[in-house]
Order: sequence, then C-alpha cells, then structure tokens
Amino acid sequence: MSRFFKIAVFLLWGVIFLKESERQSPSAEPKRPSQARLSARQSPQWLTEGVIYQIWLRSFTPEGTLKAAAQRLEWVRDVGATILYLPPLQLADDDPRSEFWSPRQKASGLNNPRNPYRIKDYQQIDPEYGTDEDLRRFVQQAHQLGLRVLVDVVYLHCGPNSVLMKEPEFIQRDASGKLRLGPWNFPLLNFQSQKLREYLWANMEHYVRQFDVDGFRCDVADGIPLDFWEEARRRLEKIKPELVILAEGQNRPADQLHAFDINYEFTWSALVRAVAARGQSASAIRKHWEAVASRWPAGARFIRFSANHDLVNDQEHAEAVCGQAGAAALLVINFTIDGVPFLYNGQEIGDTTPQSIYGRWPIRWEAACLSKSASRLALVKKLCRLRRQEPALSKGQTLWLDNDQPDHVLSFARRLPESEILAAANLSNRPLEVQVRLPDQTAAQFQDLLHENRQAKSTAEGLRLRLGAFDYFVAKRQK
Repeated sequence: MSRFFKIAVFLLWGVIFLKESERQSPSAEPKRPSQARLSARQSPQWLTEGVIYQIWLRSFTPEGTLKAAAQRLEWVRDVGATILYLPPLQLADDDPRSEFWSPRQKASGLNNPRNPYRIKDYQQIDPEYGTDEDLRRFVQQAHQLGLRVLVDVVYLHCGPNSVLMKEPEFIQRDASGKLRLGPWNFPLLNFQSQKLREYLWANMEHYVRQFDVDGFRCDVADGIPLDFWEEARRRLEKIKPELVILAEGQNRPADQLHAFDINYEFTWSALVRAVAARGQSASAIRKHWEAVASRWPAGARFIRFSANHDLVNDQEHAEAVCGQAGAAALLVINFTIDGVPFLYNGQEIGDTTPQSIYGRWPIRWEAACLSKSASRLALVKKLCRLRRQEPALSKGQTLWLDNDQPDHVLSFARRLPESEILAAANLSNRPLEVQVRLPDQTAAQFQDLLHENRQAKSTAEGLRLRLGAFDYFVAKRQK
C-alpha cells in the first residue's frame, strides 16, 4: 500500500469510525439543543495552557515498564511538556484465538495476543508494565516534577477471556446468544446494564483514589453513550475537582458540554499531513476549522497532533510522510493554533524507529545527539517555552488571515487585548513570496519568535513574507 494512499485512508477514518460507532452504540443519544448557542465546559488551567506528551511504554524505554519510564520523566519535563498520557495499563487478554484479534493485530505479524486495547481484568495492572506500587510511584514522581498524569481506559469492548464474561448482562449478545463483536473483533460491553456502568465508574474512581491520577484518555469515547461519561464526570469531580477527561472522538459536539474537557481531531491531523505530503490545498484546513467551529460549543478544545501510537504503529511517522522540514512545520502549526499541542514520545527528536503496538521496539534515544535530532529538540523546546511565555497562544482568539497563496500557506493570528501573535507557514516544498492581509490595515513591526534576527514590517496592504520550503514565521506584534 502506498504512503499517500494510507494518508487518504486516515483522512477518511474519522467519518468511517463515526458510522461504525453509531451502528455499534447500545443506546440512542438524547436530543440536545444546537451546540452553536452553547459554551464548552470550563476546564482546568493546567490543561488549557499545557502540552500533552504521550508515553507508549513498549517503546519509551528498552524495559517497557513504569519503573523505567519514571527514570525518564525529567527529560519530558525539560522538553517542556506538562501532561503525561499513559497507554492502557490494565491486564491485557492473552487469548490466542485469531478470530478475536483486530485486523491490525493480525497484520503486524508479531503473533502477540496481548493487545493493550483488549482488556482481561480492569482492576489489575498488567505485570508487563509493573505493579500497583510502580504506578503509584510513577504518579508521585510526575507530580513532584510538576507533571500531570492521564491514563487510558478502554470501555467499548473487552477480551474474550475477560473477567466481565462472568456477568452475562455485561456483554452484548445476539438473539442466539452469540457474542456481538465490534469493528476490532472484540466483545462489546452492554451499556444498557446499570450494573456494568457501576462497575466501570468504580474502576475510574479506583484509579483516582488509589493512584492519584489526574484524569483519563477514553478510548473510542463516542462509541459509548454520552450519559455514561456525564455521570462519570459527576462522580469523579467529587474526588478530584480539577480532573481532566480526554475523548478519543471528534463527532459528538455535546461531549464538551458536561462530560469531556477536550477531544481528538483526527481530520485536522490528516489534513495538515495531506497538505504537506501530497500538495492538497492548504485552504482545506481553514475550511475544516471553520466548519468545526460552527458545530461545536463555543470554546471547544481539541488536541493538535501529527503523530500518535496509531500512526507510528503503521510506520506513518510525520517525518516519513512529510519529511523532516514538513514535520517541523506541522509542529509549529499545532503549537500556535488554538487547542492543546500533543507530542508522541520520540517526536521531539524526530525519531523514525519502527514501532508496533504489539511489540517492544524501543526509541533510539542515543540518536538525540545527531544534528537533525538536536535541531528538532531545540525547536520543540522553543515551542513549549513560547506556549508558556505567550498567553495569546493558549487564551487568544483565533483569527484566520487571508493571503495570496491560499493553496500553500496557512496564516492566522492569536489575539488578546494586550498582545497578538501572527503565524504563517508554507506547507509546500518550494520557496515562495506571500502577502498576508492584516485586518487592521495599519503599519506594524513583527519580531520573529522562532528565528533570530528576522523581522517583518506590515503596510496598509498587509505583510509581505519570503518563506522557504516548509518555512514558518511566528512573530509578535511590537508595540
């Protein structure tokens, strides 16, 4: 399968996933008023001003354990990330029957039945990663370093040998009593069962009370009834009021009214990669952003990513798809547009080591000293620092700015009453000149925040920039 074809498949994944999720959903969602007239729930400052860093334990260290990962947390802090997101830690099902394996699991060729997203026991930490005490110490060490911790929970489905099988009402079955399987060939949980809901709410409460985690990343969140998550929110906030819940899903605008603080944005990720990799018009990114803004509650938040465990598992590192320069440009966009920037472990050094969800193939951290890796690390640290120092990047209004190269250049401003950041990125593989139109049409001086000794001055006609291939200009308006 060609790399470009894979990108196109990923772009359509969100729509396909929505249809499958709706088909598999065990109960209809209640009708809700138009989201455009409502506001997203207020979320903790540590999320809205943060940077998320995904740790995939099987690749983060050679050992693949919580104890080993804890020894690298100072590195993550020094990069500038503030929120850690861990993979599912619960005991994985080891059932060897391939009819209960996902297509990706079969295609990996590793013949490992232990899929982290196919849970056998929700109350037990998988010994592959360590013990209860190892998780407790990991969270304690993260907190000492000023880092928050989210853990992944997988509630749409379970493994065929799951402890939940002992409770017949917990699992969906057809009229003949046969297990109903979801799109990944895993048995589906039955959310019509109040007893199951109580079990899962208690499971989330267990992680907060016993391990002091700061929140959850919820797998296939929009395949599960929203009222389940809303009740989870009510119960969890009684234990930890500033808890954060991240939804893997982008198709249910009501998510952020009460239940979730932030959602995935698969289409955004696919679009920016498609523009940089195969020349799709950059104007499609702006059109998508505007469409989402019109459907979701005011102030809705999304993670902005160009790599995660799914993409890297398919060897679709941003660097491999878009090249080193293109991947750097995507990082700049994701750190300057609204939302919360997201880093996958190793992305900060441009790692392209083959990885798999189903095997322990560690990142080559020793390559961080090489020139390309060191350059990428310096950029990521600078972007994290910029997000801390410039409130407009986390709180400012997003204003899209017209330019005369709309097929190749994204241009927008992040504006607060007291400050303004302008960002322009050339997502083509050739240098060009671009004129960015500024809404106030007044002359102003802009100081580049990512390149030393680079300035630009606007006129009534706008801001004229010379941008190299995959070059970017992030600047602050000088007073």
